[in-house]
Amino acid sequence: MTLLLHPHSTTVTSHRELARLIDFAKASAVPGGFGFLDRFGAVEKNRSPASFVTARMTYCFSIAALLGMPDVERYATHGVASLSGTFRDETFGGYVSSLDGTPAAQRKRAYDTCFVALAASSAATAGIPGSKALTADVSDVLQARFWSNEAGAFFESWDREFAEPEPYWGANANMHGLEALLALYGYTRNAEWRELGLRIAETFINTRARSAKWWLNEHYGPDWTAMPEFNADNPRHEFHPYGMTPGHLFEWSRLLLQLESTFERPPAWLREAAAGLYETAVKHGWAADSKGGFVYTVDWDGQPVIRDRPHWVTAEAISAAATWTRLTGSARYAGHLQQWATFAQMHFIDTEHGSWHPLLDPNNRPSYTMWSGKPDIYHTLQAILLPQLPVAESTARAIMTARNDNCPSFS
Repeated sequence: MTLLLHPHSTTVTSHRELARLIDFAKASAVPGGFGFLDRFGAVEKNRSPASFVTARMTYCFSIAALLGMPDVERYATHGVASLSGTFRDETFGGYVSSLDGTPAAQRKRAYDTCFVALAASSAATAGIPGSKALTADVSDVLQARFWSNEAGAFFESWDREFAEPEPYWGANANMHGLEALLALYGYTRNAEWRELGLRIAETFINTRARSAKWWLNEHYGPDWTAMPEFNADNPRHEFHPYGMTPGHLFEWSRLLLQLESTFERPPAWLREAAAGLYETAVKHGWAADSKGGFVYTVDWDGQPVIRDRPHWVTAEAISAAATWTRLTGSARYAGHLQQWATFAQMHFIDTEHGSWHPLLDPNNRPSYTMWSGKPDIYHTLQAILLPQLPVAESTARAIMTARNDNCPSFS
């Protein structure tokens, strides 16, 4: 089983790997959403469905529907219905984080809401029933509840009633905010969504990452004071780790290039920033401890903090390298793509039980210390698809562009 290693090579093996991922994901469908899958592909019965996992799986099934894959539309439809139903707060609006019934699960997070927007707009592009209404609703929530025009960013989270925002500004949620806004622009062609995305990129990248020579502090207080020691006592945090996260720099790099692709005359700083972030991630992420693979985090001196290798970091590195290769044809980026895809093939792809191992230990052996199972296929699906697609604001729009251009793989 192999990944697509170069955008001009055969797509047969990547299609096979994509089909294998989608088949693995189908087992996650449960009443009310999509559950967390364990390492063997069964739903973890002790964990309630979460909105971000349900949204990510809905997105993946919607992309599969756009590709014309068999027996996927019903899963996308189930996801849309779940996000519109069990996860939607009929009293105060917005979307709850989990169905576990705890007070914390009632909190409204930008991270979750952005994935709902990504799922909804992709499903709408694929013509999934109920997706247009979901797209309209989540668009209103993002704009009315989460967007701060003064800050040029999304609030991190609110209490259930949308009365008190969390006193914290986070780069991770806003990075996925940029992704969601590009997807909304791709579906609606409303340039306002693109402009909000550009504001986010200016806030976090052109201002803060630039001033730090393309390093990015992800954590800020309510007055935008940087918090470089945030979670130093909990450095393995799944969403807000301590230090710099190379995988996020790869994501930002790719998203900036996707944003750039939407302009006839793009702001010149987008390409410069995308390159700076990419190079920082390569320098401080790949083999940072003299072994192959991307470490999770490094400290502010560039030394590894968490030497485990999450699967999503390698997947995002592949996606970024593929995007750069598409745009430039550079042998260097193509070499990165080949090297990192080969690494994923050798170490991450679980040919026995399906999907990818979520984590490798510092010796590149499968590990389940950070996640008990394989929660979703969002990052891996894009790592397989993006090397084949033209650069566009979203994966859904890229597929539509490939179809319109009569690309043999997508016609």
